[in-house]
Amino acid sequence: MTPALELHDLTVSYAKKPVLYGVDVQVPQGALVGIIGPNGAGKSTMIRAIMGLTPASSGWVQIFGESFEKNRHRVGYVPQREQVDWDFPVNVMDVVLMGRYGRRGWLRRVTKEDKKIAEESLDKVGMLPFRNRQIANLSGGQQQRVFLARALAQQSDLYLMDEPFAGVDATTERAIVTLLQDLQSQGKTILVVHHDLTTAKEYFDHLLLLNMRLVSFGKTQDVFTVEQLQKTYGGRLTILSDVAAKASQAEGMP
Repeated sequence: MTPALELHDLTVSYAKKPVLYGVDVQVPQGALVGIIGPNGAGKSTMIRAIMGLTPASSGWVQIFGESFEKNRHRVGYVPQREQVDWDFPVNVMDVVLMGRYGRRGWLRRVTKEDKKIAEESLDKVGMLPFRNRQIANLSGGQQQRVFLARALAQQSDLYLMDEPFAGVDATTERAIVTLLQDLQSQGKTILVVHHDLTTAKEYFDHLLLLNMRLVSFGKTQDVFTVEQLQKTYGGRLTILSDVAAKASQAEGMP
């Protein structure tokens, strides 16, 4: 089966200084992937490079065997909250309808079908009662749900999510996890930048360990080991002793 996402020798530099080195990876269709690594490891940079939002110094990206430009309509994107202008005067429904433009085009009118899909997407994340609310007047967790609804409205096959759990409460986090699992059950492929090692093993069936270079990629039970985590985090893993201990127990280590 053609990989949902394939990266070959992907390198990204800022001011001629590489921040992501020669990443080679093939992500199978239907995988729910957690991208983990220390701060500054290049996780968000990789997501943005896949989307073409950050230019690559070398390498290439393929989406379902073709260039991103050809399959742009098959990719849904949830950016970091810090990258969004929350003061922009737009309401919740307008934000979600933006997810339909990739299929309809910016110059075409919104149809009844578009509105129906937007409402269904809002309902899935529990935000339909807020559809006329200004986006700036929502809590951080509610704003994150709205952007998830926008991604759902795109009806994509591959979803790229940059820290969707950041700054949300426990209820919203659980709702997001349920949504991701539902998307996976539909055969969708999802890549999620994630920081919490204590939940990584629970949330994802595949993990991509990154520290400027690809450390490891594969099924969670194979990748989430003390050895691989130490390669990824180095000495910083010592502050995550509980995580390391649990990984050791999973490996049958003393």
